[in-house]
Amino acid sequence: MSMVDTVRAAMMQAMKNKEKDRKEALSAMLTVLKNAEIDKREPLTDEESFAVLKKELKQLKETYDTCPPDRTEIREATKIRMDIFKEFVPADMGEDEIRKVIEQVLAELSIEKPTAKEKGLIMKNLMPLVKGKADGKLVNEVLQGMMQ
Repeated sequence: MSMVDTVRAAMMQAMKNKEKDRKEALSAMLTVLKNAEIDKREPLTDEESFAVLKKELKQLKETYDTCPPDRTEIREATKIRMDIFKEFVPADMGEDEIRKVIEQVLAELSIEKPTAKEKGLIMKNLMPLVKGKADGKLVNEVLQGMMQ
């Protein structure tokens, strides 16, 4: 079952349960996914769906963070949407998991102690393995920490 089908089924359930906020958030999620499919011109894979939803989640968080505290109605609506989006997006990898993947890549490349010169090569091989599963900034920080 694709992510679009999963979200559509959840939206139908929310409509049956008369959960207006949940239905609206799921409807927005469905719109984002459908637009991504239209742009791609074919159905999205699960990884692509997760990447699209994570991007949208990041934008919602930015909206929440930049919204003035006295605009409680906007902050509450954004918080509800973020919580519902998080139900469908897998959690990002932690530092330990990222470190294990980096160690695998280093072993494949036969690099014992990574240096700054090799960082580009390492990242080139590493990022496809963690794309959509980990924050790129955190991956970079963990790799940088292993270089010292």
